[in-house]
Amino acid sequence: MTDSRQHAPATDPALLDALREHVHGGMPTTIADLSALVRLPSVSWSAFDPAHVQRSAEAVADLARSTGVFDEVRIVRSAVQGDTPAEGAAADVELGQPAVLAVRPARNGKPTVMLYAHHDVQPQGDDAQWETPPFEPTLRGDRLYGRGASDDKAGVMTHVAALRALHAQFGDDLELGVVLFVEGEEEFGSRSFRTFLREQKEHLAADVIVVADSDNWSTEVPAITVSLRGNVTFKVTLTTLEHASHSGMYGGAAPDAMMPMVRLLASLHADDGSVAVPGLTAYDAPVPERSEDEFAAEAALVDGARPVGSGPVLSRMWFQPSITVTGMDVPSVANASNTLLPSVAARVSVRVAPGQPASEAYTAVEEHLRRNTPFGARLEISEPDAGDGFLVDTSGWAVQEARTAMAEGWGADPVEQGIGGSIPFVSDLAAEFPEAQILVTGVEDPDTRAHSPNESQHLGVLHRAAASEAILLGRLATRA
Repeated sequence: MTDSRQHAPATDPALLDALREHVHGGMPTTIADLSALVRLPSVSWSAFDPAHVQRSAEAVADLARSTGVFDEVRIVRSAVQGDTPAEGAAADVELGQPAVLAVRPARNGKPTVMLYAHHDVQPQGDDAQWETPPFEPTLRGDRLYGRGASDDKAGVMTHVAALRALHAQFGDDLELGVVLFVEGEEEFGSRSFRTFLREQKEHLAADVIVVADSDNWSTEVPAITVSLRGNVTFKVTLTTLEHASHSGMYGGAAPDAMMPMVRLLASLHADDGSVAVPGLTAYDAPVPERSEDEFAAEAALVDGARPVGSGPVLSRMWFQPSITVTGMDVPSVANASNTLLPSVAARVSVRVAPGQPASEAYTAVEEHLRRNTPFGARLEISEPDAGDGFLVDTSGWAVQEARTAMAEGWGADPVEQGIGGSIPFVSDLAAEFPEAQILVTGVEDPDTRAHSPNESQHLGVLHRAAASEAILLGRLATRA
């Protein structure tokens, strides 16, 4: 992930200046529209009100229409994967959350670009950890705070701002084909994504796909994401007793469920904190230098806490597997009683190195858990979900075009980076559209805190990201 890469020729100066000015002049409206989206608590998880996601989809559809680019704008809901009934069957079908699909066909042999983002957001979590209300956009310095302000409503607004600039420059004479696809359930596993791709394949087909849902190197240096880890999540439950028992009477002989759970989860890691599951692989590629001190500051380690794992810091995050216990069902400290727990459940998240199929990683972890379950506890693994990682082919002309556009929009050459997080649907896009060139970009930066309390969007990054995308679209629109 270094800087040995080619740029396309510079953009025509008149076109470059015009697109920059259109984006700059539209920034007050862009920020106001982003703020309006943040006020919509569009959490797509099943325990939350789906009406908020519907209202968010309607708002995004209105924004798509406001660009003046599209011939057609629709809100679409597709069946959840695996819930489509057999032909002729009259069964109830669970539909996914609403997505927005806007289409403008290419004219006169010009290429088509698909712009992807998602309008759903993570739950806000503990309100007490927010310094400002999570769904009330709050401007502090250069950052707009609120759930979804960056992930990924700023991605939505990057597309909208770039398209508005494109229309201001080319008007109805625009010949570039444009597809805007704004998903409504990315944070809930993209459960209807594959069905949507199959049903809308004719409308989604594109030469270039821009996924605006990733990170940048810093607030001043952009990045093109060229690798993504895969992800496997599941619930593991251990049961040792038919019912809870008095810890004083039976403790020391009867195995409460917490004891084997702690030992089993500890077996997933070596003493240095690296993953200790046979069969999980790593990917080998060079990474930029980043010291452990720099990492500790960015990751907000408390005094005395040390990084885990071995090898270069960025290799650990981009190219090595990791395992995190993200939740446990146990009594709270306030409600703890002197009893032996009969059953304990944990949610486990496995990040899979790019290049290893998620299904293979899941099998390796499952076999490890079954081999290492202590004290004869009954083990149950349920609710599995998996998504493959992705390695971007950086040799195509679209990547060269993007490098030039980013350099002109940011005033700095982009860094090619890996991301430790997962965007499993990227591999689905690649499978459905194998001829398309995929660009993974975004509006986040190291201080964004996506998924965490006090998420925020740096407005300078939003401005530069929108300018870069407008320049890219302008270059594609004038490409022979």
